[in-house]
Amino acid sequence: MIMKKIKNISIAVLTLFVILSGCKKYEQFPVDKVGIQYVFDPKDSLGTNAKEFLYGIYPILKSGHNRVGGDYLDAASDDAMSSASGPTNQVTILSTAAYNSYTIPADENLWAYYYTGIRKSNIFVNNIDLVPVMAKYKGYSQKYVWKSEARFLRAMFYFELVKRYGGVPLLGNKVFTISDNVALPRNSFDDCIKYIVSECDAIKDTLLTTPFDNPNADAHRVTKGAALALKAKALLYAASPLFNGGNIDAANPLTGYADNSTARWAAAAAAEKDVMNLGGYALLTNYKDIFLTQNNAEMILIRQTGSDNIVESTNAPIGFPGAASKGQTSPSQQLVDAYPMNNGLPITDPSSGYDSNNPYVNRDPRLTYTVFYNGARWLNSDLQLYEGGQSKPNTSLQQTKTGYYMRKFMGNEENTNSFQSHNADWLIIRFADVILGYAEAENEVNGATGDVYDAMIRIRKRAGLTAGGNGLYGLKAGMSKDEMRDAIHNERRLEFAFEESRYWDLRRWKTAGTLMNEPLKGMSISKIGSSLTYNVVTAQANKFTAPQMYLYPIPYDEVLKNPNMKQNPGW
Repeated sequence: MIMKKIKNISIAVLTLFVILSGCKKYEQFPVDKVGIQYVFDPKDSLGTNAKEFLYGIYPILKSGHNRVGGDYLDAASDDAMSSASGPTNQVTILSTAAYNSYTIPADENLWAYYYTGIRKSNIFVNNIDLVPVMAKYKGYSQKYVWKSEARFLRAMFYFELVKRYGGVPLLGNKVFTISDNVALPRNSFDDCIKYIVSECDAIKDTLLTTPFDNPNADAHRVTKGAALALKAKALLYAASPLFNGGNIDAANPLTGYADNSTARWAAAAAAEKDVMNLGGYALLTNYKDIFLTQNNAEMILIRQTGSDNIVESTNAPIGFPGAASKGQTSPSQQLVDAYPMNNGLPITDPSSGYDSNNPYVNRDPRLTYTVFYNGARWLNSDLQLYEGGQSKPNTSLQQTKTGYYMRKFMGNEENTNSFQSHNADWLIIRFADVILGYAEAENEVNGATGDVYDAMIRIRKRAGLTAGGNGLYGLKAGMSKDEMRDAIHNERRLEFAFEESRYWDLRRWKTAGTLMNEPLKGMSISKIGSSLTYNVVTAQANKFTAPQMYLYPIPYDEVLKNPNMKQNPGW
């Protein structure tokens, strides 16, 4: 039964929580008497309480920093593993297929969580019209902007559910009460995609636009660009092999389409292009700055978290007493090997210049920012990641299990003695995602056209690769559709490492059945004198049970309590 955990919570309690957590100055009434009439107050011309309620919905958007049991979700993909010991941490359960509909890890068992967000959004949508907000935006009441923001958040929560489960129950604007029948069936996958798309289309012109007049106050808020980008992302998922021709249950409308339609790719390409044509968004010149510079032009949708050094204290290399860290994330050899040389050529190309005895020299600059490897600069030191080295002492301390640590999202601390506070906002959607989404969809429709090459070159040029004599930044000229598809898939892996992209891409591309059944590799380095010997080793035996694991199981309790709730295939 949908949201049994929350349906017994009264609207008054939900409202009270938001008001009290948002702003204490509105505790004008006895705390046990604060109800919905004080949030959506027909005498509140400023709409202060209503706005606080809306802003209380935004935090339901999750920050991905170490969010799954203390690990990045990508540590459950072929890009990394957890440095924590034992098989019981959440990402290891995910990456080794050690779960069922009853035991799926808590931080990915998000059915009730996102339906809570949908319920709160519906409360706002149904009641905001009562508030006579006087402030104007583009000539109409600010409350209509707020209402569109709530509708976007609701659509985003549905998208998060759909990419995990396939089709889910669509509630419309309904706010269920205890007396309502909530034994609802699931809507089809197609219904859900159409709903998300239609909501984004309906609200796009009543949202803020970038650049913001007041970015310090509004950078976390939903914009027209975010609505168009969510639409594009939903359509890209709908066009992807898992749902478009690769439905794991052939004619089951809950898990995808019965046919394979190029038109779905074309719709996704057009939607991505709409975002690109908006203006107001751009790739930053320096890849590292994307994650350190607040309110930058590459951000489309963020989960605002402020400034701190928690990423470092959780994930940086161990062995620095004055800057203690847990070294929580161990990137894989597969990820490291996926980065090309700085001329853009893969390390498997004999003409690339790759040296297996000096494997980290002259590589794609994104590797240096994403992964700590032996000899990388950090805290006024050159990292020692060989066996017995400072950051791989092989003692009882938690340390890397692959010979690498995660570097991404951390500050400019190569030549400091301690961790520095810096921006740690989580980027949910950024402009590079739109560009590569366009390249992927356009390639599926028309092959490796000039537009597809141009999109890929934009990303690789910004990454710092050299143009080469043909100006293709290491891309092969005249690629087939299949060759370009492989190149785009790899580019997404490099560009969005640890951004909760790879985990879902492996599923929507329907490649997890192969790649997640290969052992996750690491690097063991032996040092004798000044000589280093590099040996690739197996770090973890991953497992993926296809086809059932391409979608999560509907939580056991939901199926048990709701006779109309159909379980996903294989669960």
